[in-house]
Amino acid sequence: MLTVNTSQFGNRDCEGTSRRDFLRVGSLGLGAMSLKDLLANKAYATRAKADYVRDKAVVMLYLSGGASHIETFNPNMEAPSPYNSMTGEVKASLSGVTFGGTFPSLAKWAHKMAIVRSFTHPIGGHEQAHVHVLSGGTDPKGQATEGRSIGSIYSRIRGANHPKTGFPSYSLLTHPEKDGQYRKELGRVVKGSWPGDLGSSYAPFIRQDKVAGNHKNTKNDSSSGKSSVAADMQLNLSRERLENRKALLSSIDSLHREVDASGALTAADEYEQRALDLILGSAADTFDLTKEKPKLLEAYDTSSMKIGHKVFRRSTLGHQMLLARRMVESGAGFVTVHSAGWDMHADGNNPGMVKGMNMLGWTVDKAISAFLQDLEDRGLTDKVLLVLTGDFGRTPTINKKGGRDHWAKLGTLAFAGGGLPMGQVIGKADRRNGEPSDNPISPNMMMGTILHTLFDFGQLRIAQGIPTEIVKRVEDAHPIPELVS
Repeated sequence: MLTVNTSQFGNRDCEGTSRRDFLRVGSLGLGAMSLKDLLANKAYATRAKADYVRDKAVVMLYLSGGASHIETFNPNMEAPSPYNSMTGEVKASLSGVTFGGTFPSLAKWAHKMAIVRSFTHPIGGHEQAHVHVLSGGTDPKGQATEGRSIGSIYSRIRGANHPKTGFPSYSLLTHPEKDGQYRKELGRVVKGSWPGDLGSSYAPFIRQDKVAGNHKNTKNDSSSGKSSVAADMQLNLSRERLENRKALLSSIDSLHREVDASGALTAADEYEQRALDLILGSAADTFDLTKEKPKLLEAYDTSSMKIGHKVFRRSTLGHQMLLARRMVESGAGFVTVHSAGWDMHADGNNPGMVKGMNMLGWTVDKAISAFLQDLEDRGLTDKVLLVLTGDFGRTPTINKKGGRDHWAKLGTLAFAGGGLPMGQVIGKADRRNGEPSDNPISPNMMMGTILHTLFDFGQLRIAQGIPTEIVKRVEDAHPIPELVS
């Protein structure tokens, strides 16, 4: 639910919130951003015009729970069982490369991807690993006590909002989860997306009211453009607020004067219009999937697949990826898309590898294949860097119930687009798919690759107004050499 908090207008309830002073756009969820925050960040948002900000964007598909590196991008079928893929393999379009058996469509894009087979870090617990990976290793113990998420670093440097559209720079795209285990994972990815000491202005734009709580909506998601992902994305604002545009402008002007007391902000009328455009039009347009052609909606649609373990819902991953593309076109620079359920232990809360991959692997296969084709058709391949990763990988051995357990020594990491050199495999795993045999790649190197894609480091070093500590943190994140020279 996109929520723009306008509670400055008064008439509050016992929680200090005016229920009529919220603009809501559906249950998909992209958070709460006050007009005061929007205006206050204008000074930072103008940095997006700076030479050090490239016209690039990152979409990160985060496979929470720990996607198996074996059943995804290194099936290792020449090794004996249990060190090879339980779902078999499919031949990829990159010579000598195979993908796991649930990725037949994505395998056709291998020549336009970079597959990392030596992604590694030391943390094997979910919550800590989420923090560690999503922070690019800047919080080495995964406690969310130091460092901050990659997206928040990006937002701090680029500015919290796009200077022309007002759209948030950093977003976390989620869906309310029905299954209890999935809800836990959703809470973990939210924690891992924290801004640290940068402050809440640089947190992701995210739904905040039902992130880790119970979700009582039992409606099935349909397969049309009116699915819950699209149908819930309807602009709702009280008639009184819509009709009283003058009052809105007056309140925005009051907030602007408060923020602009130091003389930091200029072009007040222009920015007020941007704020109103975001509230009353552009944001709602971004989330309205009915504006897409039915054929494209069908290409992305994963709702025929049900996901969960104890409680199921229809997959919305395809339409979430489509929304991510639309958000990038609206000015977002870093979008994390959450996919839950990859903790395939074969225990009471999780499926085994074969059942789990047959459920989730196919959704990723269809959603990401459609996303890559869509980017290519729109000429966005070089602009948008897709990153696929998760908290860690799975054990090279199979447990007695047919699952794999937590394994941080190897994990899943792949890239596509962004103008980087694709069509390559980076690093190697040992014969048993348990550890890197050469060229270990860390979360910090993943972050370095992302930030080198988004920023011109030569210009960033001489930029004004960026804290020295932030610049140093960015410079210390060395990119993967095969991807960034």
